[in-house]
Parts: sequence; C-alpha cells; structure tokens
Amino acid sequence: MKFSFSSEQEEFRSNLRRFLGERSPTKEVRRLMATDAGFEAAAWRKLNSELGLTAVRIPEAYGGQGFGFGELCIVLEEMGRSLLCAPFFSTAVLATGAILNAGTEAEKQALLPGIAAGDTVATLAWVEQSSRWDAAATTLTAKPSGSGYVLDGFKSYVLDGHTADLIVVLARAPGSSGDKGLSLFTVKGDAKGLSRKLLKTMDETRKLARLDFKGVEATLLGEAGAAAAPFARTMVEAAVCLANEMAGVSDRLREDSLEYAKMRMQFGRAIASFQSMKHKHADMLVDVELAKSAAYYAAAALDEGDDDVVAVASLAKAAASDAALQTAVHAIQIHGGIGFTWDNDTHLWFKRAKSSEVLLGDAHHHREQMMQHWAA
Repeated sequence: MKFSFSSEQEEFRSNLRRFLGERSPTKEVRRLMATDAGFEAAAWRKLNSELGLTAVRIPEAYGGQGFGFGELCIVLEEMGRSLLCAPFFSTAVLATGAILNAGTEAEKQALLPGIAAGDTVATLAWVEQSSRWDAAATTLTAKPSGSGYVLDGFKSYVLDGHTADLIVVLARAPGSSGDKGLSLFTVKGDAKGLSRKLLKTMDETRKLARLDFKGVEATLLGEAGAAAAPFARTMVEAAVCLANEMAGVSDRLREDSLEYAKMRMQFGRAIASFQSMKHKHADMLVDVELAKSAAYYAAAALDEGDDDVVAVASLAKAAASDAALQTAVHAIQIHGGIGFTWDNDTHLWFKRAKSSEVLLGDAHHHREQMMQHWAA
C-alpha cells in the first residue's frame, strides 16, 4: 500500500507553512507566551479571516469549509512546527468535536458558525481532581433548574479555559457513576458563578486553567445522560489531531538539530560529520517518520470510518509521544549546554513535546487503550 497526500493538500501545506513561518517566528512566540492570554484576539481573528483555519473541519452547512481530518491534521502539524500561540486546538478540535458529535441540528446551527468565522474561542472542560482523561472520573454535577441546569464543581487543565467565550462542560447527574448519567453542557465564559484561574505550567505556549462552577447556569448540549459515546468519540479525534501536531514538533526539532550540527565546528570540522552524530540523526529520522506514518494513517482512518480507529488513534498518540520526547532529548544533546538555555529556542519545542506527551494520556495509557480494544 502506498499513501501520499494529493497535490492540493501539498499546496495547502506549503502555503500554510510559509504563512505560519511569517506570522509565528520564535520572537513572536516568546512575546505571546509571556502574556496571560497566550494570544492576541485581533491576530486570531485575522488568521481565521485570511485562511479560515477554524472552519476547515466544520461542514459547509454550519459556515465551515467541509474538509476532513486529513486537512485538519495538516494544519495541526504545521502549527506544531511553528509553535503557534493560539487557541486552535481547544477551539477547532476539542470544542468543535464535542459539538459535532453530541449536538442536535439546531445546536450545531447556533454554535458552529461563530467558531468557523473565528469570532468564538471555545474549549472543552472535563478533567478533574483525579487528573484522569476518561469520562468515568467526572464528579461535577448538573442539576435541573427551571428550563435549564446549574453546575457545581470544578474542572482543571482546561486548555484556554481562562479566555474561552464558550465552554463545553462534561457533567453528571447527582447519584450517577461510571459512564451513566453523563451529559455535555455549554456555558458562557462570563457566566455568573464561574471562576477562572490561569495555571502555572512548564509549557507556556499552551495555556491551561482551572474553572470553578458554583451554581452556574448551563444549557444542555445534545441528549441528557447520553454523553459517554460522543465524548469518547471526541477523545479519539483529539488523540489523532494531537499526534499530528506532535509529529510537526518532532520534525522541527530534528531539522533544527541537523542544521546546528552542520554549522557547529569542532576539531576543525562540522560535528555532523562525526559517526556518533550520524547515528543520532538517523535514529531521529526513523522515529519521526514512524510517528508521521502512524499519525497520517490515523487521520485517514477517521475520514474513512475505519472500525479500528480507536486502536489506531491510541497507536498514533503513543508513537508520537515517544518520538517527540526522544527527538527533543536528542536535540538538547546535540546542541549541548546551550540547548536548554533561555536564549536558545530548542527548549521551547522540548517543553511542548513534554507537555503534549502527557496531554490526553501518555504512551503507556494509550498502549493500554489499544490492547483493551483489541481484546474486546
């Protein structure tokens, strides 16, 4: 079997790489990561008005472009390469995925056009005290109140939760447990009773927040008590998307390390000519290409509705996690002591690789998920 991108997809990738290279140089990354928001609203709107990136996966019926995961994952891979500081993953992957998978036709018509246009920054909140990525650990409760619901509890590690205009929240009916009684709700970012706190993290290019809900009014998304399946589907899609983003991070680290090795002179010649250095670069190339292959295949599996997409998604995330972290370690070693200094940019991608490794579950978690799927 031979897999390759179409000429249109390659042209899209080329244009996007050039655009992001101009809009997200490391100087701009450093400036934005030092802010509390982590991005600029005007630049975010301009990014979407010029390229319509948040609309890539959204169907045309809801104001989107109607492309598949193949195109969306190209965007994420290139954003990983450029380390773009923007609420794209939280908005275009997590929140959009939850709305498409769980929402009714009327809810999609109401919520998705704003996301597609770049006017709405959205996110998905589901992780709590246990730090588990599955739905069964949910304790935040949703109680009926009048024509709606009120939420009580908290969520942590919410991507861009402190700046989101729209928050999709996973909650459960009081007294329920496991996958029973789970529902998804939408909450406005400025809702009364909602407290949002920016968390201090190692990777400042991806902002995380803690959200506290005290009698917060919420609107049901989809069917009450039936959120387990659409949430699980959203997590599978998110794992594939993150794997592709991590492939971009890995490839950028590999390329930058190779350029440095060609430039760095020792004993009168470039260190890239040393045999041990050649072995290290060969190992990096193999790791990155394997991660890319798994990530691309997983994106295609989503588009084609493959029955084994759950296992394929976990395989891609596990492979990308291993490759990103190992490539980052090699990159630091190749750069030597300067590689982890503040003045060198390598540590920025190293931190993103480490944070993405654990986001949505590390490699061990996803290998376990893969084996459970095959066993079932």
